[in-house]
Amino acid sequence: MPLLSIPSPSTAWQYFDLTAWLRDVFGWSLPLDFRIHAYAICILIGIVAAVVLANRRLNARGVERWIIIDIAIWAVPAGIIGGRAFHVLTHVSDYFGPGILWWKPFAIWEGGLAIFGALILGSVGAWIGCRQVGLRFSSFIDAVVPGVLLAQAFGRLGNYFNHELFGMPTSLPWGLQIESSNPAYPAGLPEGTLFHPTFLYEIIWNLVGVAVILLLDRRFQLQWGKVLALYLIWYGTGRSVLESIRVDTSETFAGIRTNVWMSFAAILLGIVIFVVQSRRHTGKEPSPYLPGRQPGPKSDVDSDDTFSEHDDDADDDSTHDHSTDVPSTDPVASPR
Repeated sequence: MPLLSIPSPSTAWQYFDLTAWLRDVFGWSLPLDFRIHAYAICILIGIVAAVVLANRRLNARGVERWIIIDIAIWAVPAGIIGGRAFHVLTHVSDYFGPGILWWKPFAIWEGGLAIFGALILGSVGAWIGCRQVGLRFSSFIDAVVPGVLLAQAFGRLGNYFNHELFGMPTSLPWGLQIESSNPAYPAGLPEGTLFHPTFLYEIIWNLVGVAVILLLDRRFQLQWGKVLALYLIWYGTGRSVLESIRVDTSETFAGIRTNVWMSFAAILLGIVIFVVQSRRHTGKEPSPYLPGRQPGPKSDVDSDDTFSEHDDDADDDSTHDHSTDVPSTDPVASPR
């Protein structure tokens, strides 16, 4: 093995066996084998990071704090389902056939989420969530996509722990060590062959993309879906290159991997969105909220205080003449 290379983590780092730990430490015996996988932890950290960053960006637009949680309840499960479904459909031979267990397509803890499927179905979930809370979808999606790119960087770290989705052989000093017993190890290659660490390339590409998109957004105050357009162009460009050097099996069309075609589609869609929205909307969004869904003014009463209309009535009896009273005309806040 070359002295300069990136070692793959030990398989012991792939998951934490909670069942064995509870048995060894407390003597408890669980009926199921419960494992916490490093891949899942990376995804969860990415989701949290995306939510926190999106919350900050929405707050800067005047949106209520943590309203994103109400949207994430719809978007995250939909994104996971879409990501898994797209991955299974583009790797059919890995999940269907003689000797393959029927539940394998649902074994998400073993890895296998396709970002394009997650984006498609996750966007549907986000749209539903935005309708529920009264936010413009364009305002929300522009706020969240830098966080999505950040979450993807964490997700690629999960591929590293799973020893998967590596690139073609290389002699570069940052080549990735992969054990020859790995099912994805190309046949005919000698033991000790190094591979391109595509997970690392994409982590770097995504992190640089987060910085570039945030800087451009701050400089030009992009709205009306233009931040989404930049995301699609940036990610599609990087993914089209990195997907082409991976050695894992995938469905192809006209000899080109499905995800490369999806990358081209993302780039084209991003360009169309940017051009169309730039021509259609020359000004700024009037509000991140849908018309009539803006929250009312915040009350000056502390949330810990109790208040009853009868308290004022008792005070008013001794301070003024009720003959001068008029009905209240204070506006009622619209539902969120």
